[in-house]
Amino acid sequence: MGSPKQEVPTGYEIRIGGHLDQHWSVWFDGLTLTHESDGTTRLSGFVADQAALHGVLTKVRDLGIVLISVEAVDRAATPEADHQGR
Repeated sequence: MGSPKQEVPTGYEIRIGGHLDQHWSVWFDGLTLTHESDGTTRLSGFVADQAALHGVLTKVRDLGIVLISVEAVDRAATPEADHQGR
């Protein structure tokens, strides 16, 4: 088995059921909240590592929100990449 990959910040898009108010962005570690027309919210941005991702998912669970999907995205393809200078 090879050595583990070094953890680097990775972009994620997490889709949840319902629309969350923007003030929840701080609680979700600064992820951007986008209300979708289908009644869902997309949380997008960077997380430092897998532990941070699991922390975000635990918050979704603790709020009793329906988790629809989690997708890793190319850092260059996310709008936050421009804002964070990465």
